[in-house]
Amino acid sequence: MLDSLTFGFLGGGNMAAALIGGLVARGVPAGAIRVVDPSADVRQRLAQTGVQAMAAPDATFGVSDVIVLAVKPQHFRDAIAPLVPLLADNLVISVAAGIRLQDMARWLGRSRLVRAMPNTPALAGMGMTGLATAPGLAERDRAIATAVAEAVGQCVWVDGDDQIDAVTAISGSGPAYVFYFVEAMERAARELGLSAEQGRKLAVETFRGAAALAAESPEPVSLLRERVTSKGGTTYAALTAMDAGGIAEAFVKAMHAAAARGKEMGAEFGKD
Repeated sequence: MLDSLTFGFLGGGNMAAALIGGLVARGVPAGAIRVVDPSADVRQRLAQTGVQAMAAPDATFGVSDVIVLAVKPQHFRDAIAPLVPLLADNLVISVAAGIRLQDMARWLGRSRLVRAMPNTPALAGMGMTGLATAPGLAERDRAIATAVAEAVGQCVWVDGDDQIDAVTAISGSGPAYVFYFVEAMERAARELGLSAEQGRKLAVETFRGAAALAAESPEPVSLLRERVTSKGGTTYAALTAMDAGGIAEAFVKAMHAAAARGKEMGAEFGKD
């Protein structure tokens, strides 16, 4: 499906680069991808991969089958302004955080839209992307958006902007939570007499292995946790200390805060 389409990326940052790399790996010719970015350095880097890089959108860019809006949300309105008059009947996919479907529809004057929330593991081909669409989107367009997201990992479809805010809180911001706990484990390792290198490897590989086990097992993670926890043992002592510190409640509260902030950003960026 993807190798017969042309793509236009508005913005050439890390997420755009990850998606472009994933698309090329899936068989999309590099020459079928156009990228607009104001940075000469970014354009030079992207041009070395064989894509067409330009400073501003032109008519050819505007008729790309799929337009991916990969610009920072605070620059979104200004960035799309020169593009709007050039658009044809494109499928538009936005990866800009906090930009709501209803606002995109109003600014772009179209409803063939998908809002995507990827995360940074896409840079390693292991991303998790949440997708939501405007009402009435054709099944073929949903399939295209799915294939684009799966070029850098896995995806899940959700219902509308509210659930994308939830996705943002869980998986969009999620890598930072993992890094936060890895940092804490590295610190504990140093305090317990291990080297920084040992602590990092122990922490990172433990997260990698536990995540793989959870992904492969049909059992709930609560049961997997219980199997590691012998009453009165070392894991029991650690989890008891975490419960006493309110770690689980604080963690859940943090994700509610992230979702609330996502909703606030949508309202802020959606103002006329």
